[in-house]
Amino acid sequence: MSSPVSLIPLADTQECAENLLQAAETLGFVYITLEGSDIPPEKVERMFEISKKFFASPKEEKAKYHISPDNRGWSSMHTEILDPEHQRRGDFKEAFNLGEFKDGKAQQPLPLALQDHESELNEFSDYCYNLCLKLLRLFGTALKINETEGGKEWFTSRHSRSEGPSGSILRLLFYPNISAHPDFDPKLDTRAGAHSDYGSITLLFQRPSEPGLEILHPYSKTWHPVPVVSNAILVNIGDLLSYWTAGLLRSTVHRVVTPDSGPEGPKDRYSMAFFCHPSYPTLLTPIPSEIIRSRGEGGANDAERTLTSLDHLKSRLSSAYGWKSDPA
Repeated sequence: MSSPVSLIPLADTQECAENLLQAAETLGFVYITLEGSDIPPEKVERMFEISKKFFASPKEEKAKYHISPDNRGWSSMHTEILDPEHQRRGDFKEAFNLGEFKDGKAQQPLPLALQDHESELNEFSDYCYNLCLKLLRLFGTALKINETEGGKEWFTSRHSRSEGPSGSILRLLFYPNISAHPDFDPKLDTRAGAHSDYGSITLLFQRPSEPGLEILHPYSKTWHPVPVVSNAILVNIGDLLSYWTAGLLRSTVHRVVTPDSGPEGPKDRYSMAFFCHPSYPTLLTPIPSEIIRSRGEGGANDAERTLTSLDHLKSRLSSAYGWKSDPA
């Protein structure tokens, strides 16, 4: 199956930086090679094993760790509504959100199925965070941010853990086989409603032969399936980075649907996402880039007031869950 999303071999080069910028401007989605990510393939597979173990645990156990306004914990079936304008009930999926770790320790209670894997979860979260810094560094290079303003480290300095906590989340996701759920109603249910992501960059890890992701093409306004590419990570731009870059980088709407059954019939779908956010106090001020000033369309460049990273996150979580309190 062909894909509208291009594949870029990740490397610390000007050519790679420019290719990433072009992909982020046109579609907002790009595959990067796992080889260039510094994430060992066996670590990805191990995380899928841990995820599967958690979601197989009793519902009563998972319910003890139900998601709270800090955006951490278990999101049960029909809890999250990503497309409130069109959805009549919540997404047909489960998820578990892991916030940032400190000194190798989770800053939230862990369910029994995850307690013995705290160090592995921390390690994988670090892998993802470091990859996001690499991508942000490449964007800083491609946008030619003045060296006196921070140059290629402009974004990374604002995503530094030394600047305080952020909304970054490692999310384990489970889309159950609909044939095992007689309550699935195609008129009411969608696996994940149409939405764009909240933060700066999202890393999506998928398993072979478990498709379902679709993107709304920004030009044709039609839905396109995005197949799983072996040994690759799907990267997409989030709303915050799009706003921050005055709309130059595109945050594209996407959803997860129930694909046509293959020869094996319907099956479970597992995925993992790492949502990277700047530190909470970060001001989303105009970025010192002539490329953004000349080609951007709005966002932070003409906002009536300067938002912080935390302000931006609170508004999005309130829409998805109806929360009113701070996630901090």
